[in-house]
Amino acid sequence: MYDGPAARALTDNTSDPLSGIRHIGWAAGSLVLLFKASKDHPVVLSGLGGAEDAHVTGATQPIVEVIATGDGRARTTTRLTNTGVGSRLRYLEHSMHNEPGEELLAIVQADAVTGLRVTTTFIASTDVRAVRVVTTVHNDGGHPVVLEAVSSFAFGAVVNPGESTKDLLVHSGTGEQLAENRWTARPLWSQTALADFNAAFTKQPGRGSFEAVSTSTWTTGRALPTGVLENSATGRSIAWQIEHNGGWRWEVDNVREGEDSVAVILLGPEDLDHHWSEELNPGDSFTSVPVSLAVSTDGFEGAIAELTRHRRWLRRNRDADRGSLLVYNDFMNTLRGNPTTERLLPLISAAAAAGAECFCIDAGWHDDSGLADWWPTVGEWIPSVNRFPDGGLARVITAIRDAGMKVGLWLEPEVIGVQSPIATTLPDAAFLQRHGRRVVEHERHFLDLRHPAARGHLDAAFDRLVEAFDVDFFKLDYNVNVGPGTDYEAFSVGAGLLGHNRAHLAWVAGLQRKYPRVIFENCGSGAMRADFAMMELFDLQSTSDQEDFVLYPAIAAGAPVQILPEQAGNWAYPQPTMSQEEIAYTMVSGLSARLYVSGFLDKMEDEQFALVRDALTLSKSIRDDIAMSVPAWPMSLPDWYADSIALALRAPDRTFVYVWHRGAEDAELSLHLGADVRARHLVEQHPRTLAPWTAADGPDNSVILRPGQAGMTARVYEIIQD
Repeated sequence: MYDGPAARALTDNTSDPLSGIRHIGWAAGSLVLLFKASKDHPVVLSGLGGAEDAHVTGATQPIVEVIATGDGRARTTTRLTNTGVGSRLRYLEHSMHNEPGEELLAIVQADAVTGLRVTTTFIASTDVRAVRVVTTVHNDGGHPVVLEAVSSFAFGAVVNPGESTKDLLVHSGTGEQLAENRWTARPLWSQTALADFNAAFTKQPGRGSFEAVSTSTWTTGRALPTGVLENSATGRSIAWQIEHNGGWRWEVDNVREGEDSVAVILLGPEDLDHHWSEELNPGDSFTSVPVSLAVSTDGFEGAIAELTRHRRWLRRNRDADRGSLLVYNDFMNTLRGNPTTERLLPLISAAAAAGAECFCIDAGWHDDSGLADWWPTVGEWIPSVNRFPDGGLARVITAIRDAGMKVGLWLEPEVIGVQSPIATTLPDAAFLQRHGRRVVEHERHFLDLRHPAARGHLDAAFDRLVEAFDVDFFKLDYNVNVGPGTDYEAFSVGAGLLGHNRAHLAWVAGLQRKYPRVIFENCGSGAMRADFAMMELFDLQSTSDQEDFVLYPAIAAGAPVQILPEQAGNWAYPQPTMSQEEIAYTMVSGLSARLYVSGFLDKMEDEQFALVRDALTLSKSIRDDIAMSVPAWPMSLPDWYADSIALALRAPDRTFVYVWHRGAEDAELSLHLGADVRARHLVEQHPRTLAPWTAADGPDNSVILRPGQAGMTARVYEIIQD
């Protein structure tokens, strides 16, 4: 089947009757997974990679970990390895299935003590070196079992024979409102990750872990559900993501002494962090949240490139054109939730003249409260009368269409303000609750989308808006965080939240089926809920609510680790008070993925407006290439405090390089763009009307850019070979 080191294991796919060891090899295109099972040990991932580099290792980490009440861990610790049920699982059977363009593997194990049967399912494209995994637990026993944790997938095999875990770097990210997608690389064995405590001498097993946890519905508001282990000596790298819009946890553990001592565990909600537990009566099942892995021999960037391609494959049934609409939105640094007919009409004319294809009216269009702050009144979603005299909101909608643009509206559908009339018309059962009381955060109730009255209220609101205004684009926001969940009609608060999370995804999918031509943006105070469960469904993701244009490049350049470039809505908000270089700086931020425009374009001088219009024209000409690109970082991953930041987007036929500088005039920016890229290959694309930076060949195949001025300045280049 293959000539590489994985060939024997792939062709064996049998058990040894003498040792009782079974080898399972599965190849999906260029991806190879090798498994080992025995009569006295659970199934283990023993090898991972491509046909040329998937070696059999000595890994011992079971592919499934399960904690049940009364049967916790086999070794005392607070991490999620060495679980009692997980250590007792034994191989039953496996099956493989092929469909055009994809392959599927299912491995079934059982625990004789609890009667639990566990099926781990792998699905992969034949063209990408990545895989999605879910685990289902079924109670075949005669007694109820309470689950407290179920891993979606767990694996060792992170180093091949002859490699050392001491060469491993762990890449992890943090998110914070206004400071999203900040990534850090550190040695796995270091002061801030795992400690080498000399397990061979102490005879003590590893109990430490390096973990990332999200505890509620702002899934990317703290730690990020994507991570990478990179071998700095060989370049072999494994990337992962947890695909859930609620609580999740990933951890990297030192599970034993020796060179195969590291394991990775990926989970959705569990009891330790999320107050999640679920009772399985005989015959009941529970399925974990999905997770994905991607592998590469080309380091961190190679693994993220494979994960990027895998994300596109998982979204393969989405209409590619839905991701191309160029939207102007009136919120950022502009109307900021205070729209009126008088304020909107000049913005509509200017946005259309600049080349926008859609005008989105953001928050405030629904406000007739007469309050200084309409925040606690949201939820009814009826257009204001006072804000839109002489024709109402329909007059503004008509102006947008007459200007040749599509119509967009902002909603925050999952919440009801405590002063909204909807708060008294819907039953308590339609809201998330704890201890018999509705959950309230920042003067908002939360709809429980498990309940038909909650879904019915939202369906009626969208039906009304689409029918009245023929809306083309909805920006769906989420500005509050519900906490651990709901105990109403749930075994635990975490189980209630998981049920709501899944109902939310199902509702969004149903809304899209009902209105297939409508484009939906996902926003959560920026990118506080930018997990792939949401991004698999939505067309666009706002990458931040950061209104300081100086800070935005670090967010924009870090976003493609977590978000597809064609989905990453990077804001550009040029203002008439800005210099030409400052306008170029903010426009480059927008151009570095999917351009999302705001700003008082109607008040600009002709020269300023021309610079903005040129950026929108460029965006339209390159967006199809961006939708096929993978990211790279010519100056390494962005540092929030760095003077200079760079991002490259490499499409099959074109490569674009985005560079921002906010430091000294005499700076020299060293970019590593590949051995075959020299200074003469960089052709400036934006802004062509300003003084060009100088470029020269540098040492070690680098290219040196010199901005030639201090302050905010940025450029977009295309690499064009001779």
